[in-house]
Amino acid sequence: MSINFEGRVAIVTGAGNGLGRSHALALAERGAKLVVNDLGGARDGTGASSDAAMEVVALIESAGGEAFAHGANVAKFDEVQDMVNQAMEKWGRVDILINNAGILRDKSFSKMDLADFQLVMDVHLMGSVNCTKAVWEIMREQNYGRILMTTSASGMYGNFGQTNYGAAKMAVLGFMNTLVLEGGKNNIHVNALAPTAGTRMTEDLLPAAVLDLMTAESVTAGALVLCDESAPTRTILCAGAGGYATANMYETDGIFVPKESQNPDEIVSRWDELSDTAGHRALESGGKQTEKFVMKAMAALQG
Repeated sequence: MSINFEGRVAIVTGAGNGLGRSHALALAERGAKLVVNDLGGARDGTGASSDAAMEVVALIESAGGEAFAHGANVAKFDEVQDMVNQAMEKWGRVDILINNAGILRDKSFSKMDLADFQLVMDVHLMGSVNCTKAVWEIMREQNYGRILMTTSASGMYGNFGQTNYGAAKMAVLGFMNTLVLEGGKNNIHVNALAPTAGTRMTEDLLPAAVLDLMTAESVTAGALVLCDESAPTRTILCAGAGGYATANMYETDGIFVPKESQNPDEIVSRWDELSDTAGHRALESGGKQTEKFVMKAMAALQG
């Protein structure tokens, strides 16, 4: 195996079922020591049980690997900190974090209770923030870290009935983008996975024939690439049913409008020009947008 994780310690959240389970088992098969995190709740986040996580640990140990289960609710930082502390006490390092834990509370926005919106944000976004915060200084000090966010096409492109889920899944990309800039000097690579798989999150949304194609293992193959020592950083990898692609956000080159003409009518009249994708490109940071516009303005002033 060219990609292996011998000597690495990984934390996978939501690892009792579905994608998290698949990620944890695959990492362990390739040598990683695993913290199998799962609150053990239902798809909507209610309830708790350690059974699923303990089963994954048993599978890893029966294959000769090392693992322990932890039932931290990722939305509660003190519980996450306890999980990371146990990993450090047992193995002395944390190399990989896969933020996979999630819940669904789907309803159209007009019918959605704000408490359901908040809970989904707390688990997906703040769960990723809490877990990342708990390992960040460890990874900085050891000068190594691989962090994987779990985003979704529902966030990048929208999906009816998922304003809460979509907002959270887009938010983790903003979180990733800045972590990339802050962690690069300490060899911390941060990426995102946009999965499509037949799990309990999607089992009643898709026909059986389609679900048979959408294995968790096909997604995990991509996830492990983003956890490897040679992983890229700031990459959104889309994976499902054996298909793999990257997603990017691009900005058009745009236009410059002189001060005397900076009004909505001028902008509307030049809309096709400013939205022309011919010279579009991905920007490395928010400051690059400012730089682009200032350079356009300076070029116009210099004539």
